[in-house]
Amino acid sequence: MHELNRVLIIEDSDEIVEAISLVLQIRWPEVKVDAASSGEEGIKLAGRTTYSLIILDLGLPDISGFKVLESIRLFSSVPILIVTVRGEESDIVKGLELGADEYIVKPFRQLELLARIKALTRREVVMKDAETLSIGALVLETGTRTAYYKGKAIELTRTENTILEQLMRNAGSVVTYTRLAEAIWGDEYTDAAAAIKVHMSRLRHKLEPDPQNPQPIQTKAGVGYFIMPIEIS
Repeated sequence: MHELNRVLIIEDSDEIVEAISLVLQIRWPEVKVDAASSGEEGIKLAGRTTYSLIILDLGLPDISGFKVLESIRLFSSVPILIVTVRGEESDIVKGLELGADEYIVKPFRQLELLARIKALTRREVVMKDAETLSIGALVLETGTRTAYYKGKAIELTRTENTILEQLMRNAGSVVTYTRLAEAIWGDEYTDAAAAIKVHMSRLRHKLEPDPQNPQPIQTKAGVGYFIMPIEIS
């Protein structure tokens, strides 16, 4: 069982806070849950307390959840999971760009929420062991979540780091959506492929000058993604 000591939920709905708290306490009975009903309160709590995870709503009564995310990222690298009714791809990409590690759209399924949280805690443990992977002009330092492509340093989210690691370890073979879902979340769930596509879109924009002509990551339509073992510049 992966460690989850203390969680902060920044959410103005008491019902949602109660639902998330129940899911957490079923899986981690000893977890301490704090709740903030406003963005400003959430930022203050995040600044003075050490958390294993922050769960953040975007629709807060005082300031935007995006502003909260930006503010917390100025002083903390704690895993942040956005849980919101805003399901537009532009909002998901913006959340990931600003530093969120995962994004779930309400109403959420308990098993999906649990899978996402378990994945974040698991990745915190795995990231302590640094390893360097290299294929042509692409290098990945798994422990620091930093990729280097053609000499350019690129910071990755935890999910992007996991995706790229899987592709590089299986260079030349297609890594299926199912296999990626298992690597990211420990299991596959409904709409996992759609979530992976959003993360992949963001990863490609970071790595590739022209995402419309994707290199080094290639797509196998309807199946998954792959990287060729010998990259042609």
